[in-house]
Amino acid sequence: MKILAAVDSFKGSLSSIDAGNTIRKAALSINDAIDFEVIPIADGGEGTVDAFLSLSNAQKINIKVKDPLMRDTNAYYAKINDLCVMEMSQASGITKLTDDEKNPLLTTTYGVGEMIIDALDKDMRKFIIGIGSSATNDCGMGMLMALGVKFTDKEGKEVSNNAKGISDIYKIDISNMDKRIYESEFYIASDVDNPLIGEKGASNVYGRQKGADDDMVKLLDKSLSHFADKTEEIIDSDRFFKGAGAAGGLGYAFKYYLKGKLSSGIDIVFDYLKVEDKIKDADLVITGEGKIDFQTSMGKAPIGIAKYAKKYNKKVIAFCAVSEDDAIEVNKNGIDAFFTVQRQIVDLDKAMDRDFAKDNLYHTALQVFRLINLYGGL
Repeated sequence: MKILAAVDSFKGSLSSIDAGNTIRKAALSINDAIDFEVIPIADGGEGTVDAFLSLSNAQKINIKVKDPLMRDTNAYYAKINDLCVMEMSQASGITKLTDDEKNPLLTTTYGVGEMIIDALDKDMRKFIIGIGSSATNDCGMGMLMALGVKFTDKEGKEVSNNAKGISDIYKIDISNMDKRIYESEFYIASDVDNPLIGEKGASNVYGRQKGADDDMVKLLDKSLSHFADKTEEIIDSDRFFKGAGAAGGLGYAFKYYLKGKLSSGIDIVFDYLKVEDKIKDADLVITGEGKIDFQTSMGKAPIGIAKYAKKYNKKVIAFCAVSEDDAIEVNKNGIDAFFTVQRQIVDLDKAMDRDFAKDNLYHTALQVFRLINLYGGL
């Protein structure tokens, strides 16, 4: 029997590979002759870099860049030959800030540009960049500044590199943007389909969770419209394309300034890791993530796995740390059965402890495999 485990991370607790290997250990304790393969998966959000770092030829690159408020912060990305895998949140993520520090008028994507420059210096020219969990609403202006784009006011002075500076833009000059950008390919992993501006735009939909009040949301939306106006003077662009509003307009900057290709994070990651080929060869597919709920069924990594599996009529089992009442929706989307691994009432810190979570996952998986084995499945 051939089993494939492609489990997303239990965020803050188990990595994708940790979870997969724990399930593998349980299966092999029942039958050590099972052909059991574990592959890392992610959907382009948090954990994507770590998933790629589990590959044998991956190298972790540590770097110091600017955080959303231009303070030094530690970040890292994955180097796999000439491929670079990044998460914008490593530099400009909302987790870099305390609640009191959240203010999308003042935050910047400058550090994202610094990460790209570092990768270019290391001869990488192909990029997969996840742009979830941003703290920013600067339309990628900070990143573009780090890459050499000039944004000046009516007096010819450079504007501030955050959303507050956008309204001062009079001229955009791309002539000094790092020329290596034009030699590179950017695949942007994002599941957001919001336009740049308007009721469903970046500011109105995501601004408040980044610290904006109602008045600030209106100002941010107006600023992004101004950014698009000035961009259209030099670049043929569309502020209403689906995905422009991702990461506070970073999707717009990637598409029109860096010629980035915005796609579903799941599709980008799965394509590179050749997940479909591995599913096709398996007899049983195992997936999961930290929390299974209705949102899982909306296209997160486990459902991506399940859809590929059903294409080849494979059975799919999922494991999770916790599940909500609406998690049953995943059964309508390709996951045949899911199992919650929490075995006793404990506080959150204990539940998320790596060793405790591995132990819970192991014992739950062990009982599932014993059940399968009762019917000759293993």
